[in-house]
Amino acid sequence: MTSPEDVETAVADAHRRGWAQVLAATARVARDLDLAEECVQEAYAAALVSWARDGIPVNPAAWLTTAAKRRALDAMRREQTLRSKLPLLVEPEDKVDEAEVGGPAAVDPADVVPDERLRLIFLCCHPALAQDAQLALTLRLVCGVTTAEIARALLVSEPTLAARITRAKKKISVARIPFRLPGAAELPDRLRTVLGVIHLLFTAGHTAPSGASLVRQDLVEQSLHLTRMLRELMPDEPEVRGLLALLLVTDARRATRTDADGRLLRLEDQDRSLWDRAALTEGHDLIVDGLRGGRPGRYILQAAIASLYAEAPTYDQTDWPQIVTLYDTLLAVWPSPVVALNRTVAVSMFLGPARALDGVTELEQDGRLARYQYLPAIKADLLHRLGRSTEASVAYRQALELSGNDAERNFLTERLAAVRRG
Repeated sequence: MTSPEDVETAVADAHRRGWAQVLAATARVARDLDLAEECVQEAYAAALVSWARDGIPVNPAAWLTTAAKRRALDAMRREQTLRSKLPLLVEPEDKVDEAEVGGPAAVDPADVVPDERLRLIFLCCHPALAQDAQLALTLRLVCGVTTAEIARALLVSEPTLAARITRAKKKISVARIPFRLPGAAELPDRLRTVLGVIHLLFTAGHTAPSGASLVRQDLVEQSLHLTRMLRELMPDEPEVRGLLALLLVTDARRATRTDADGRLLRLEDQDRSLWDRAALTEGHDLIVDGLRGGRPGRYILQAAIASLYAEAPTYDQTDWPQIVTLYDTLLAVWPSPVVALNRTVAVSMFLGPARALDGVTELEQDGRLARYQYLPAIKADLLHRLGRSTEASVAYRQALELSGNDAERNFLTERLAAVRRG
């Protein structure tokens, strides 16, 4: 008998690493998101009992996928039987594929997207759904990100986010949106949202919305894998190259973002000699190619900004004027309040903290970043640099209230204590 503690750890690890893969494979059989999600949840629950009795399998993801698919197939058989017995009470629908009911779903050689998770992302990013619903549904179901974490990433309340997911799933069911992979000609129309989903997935991994660790390595690696798969699928799309460059350049600093004790290190305090030079070089080459191809999009511009930070020998030697110029170009392409806030950091180094504080105050009055912890955190730093300690303390406390990550909270607590000490 395997100990309950070992089983719980194994199931939790399998959930963190394999949820998306298991759900994607099950959804392909079930052709119904609610049914697929229910079957996967049941499979994880069954694993707690079965693995304690029979031992933890060598391949937990394969075990869970098989268990979830069997539950989906059983449910489809029951539904088919019910419809055959109540022909006058149920409107006829497409029949369940007998080949699927009789066994695991065969891989269609005509499928354009080879990766199960990427396939399901394209499926969830259906144009009939609102873009915010596409993002929320995909991150929750395909990527296994919690509702609370997605709500933080999208700057909305958790009940609002949950309602969006429910409405999206209901619309898929009521509108009978075909549960199939879009054809090759349809992929470009869904690309923008797919890129947004992968970027948000990376963001949730790069700085985890909650928990003890600053980074969720599983989400970071999943987003990198999906982006590389997407580049293989659509090698001529400049924004796919841009997103890959952005992820590579940003993630190159992963090993230096915290010290040996897990304390958050600011960019100026990180050991640049330990950054992943291979990733930076690959990202730089992608950026150069992307900037040659005409008007750059949002991801290639973000990647270029991140690359400028990485290329500087020291933080103080960063090309701040060029970064501000790139931010101006990015805002013209993508007028996001988060981009405008990030621009204020570069402005503070180029034109001084007072000028940057004016921009932060405008964003504060705008209201769209009311739930974004980095706005009061940046404001606090600017106030501290201006010698306005009392106001800085208030802003640091606001940032603490909004932050859910332990590493960030500890950093903000230390900054608050430093301001109080004067």
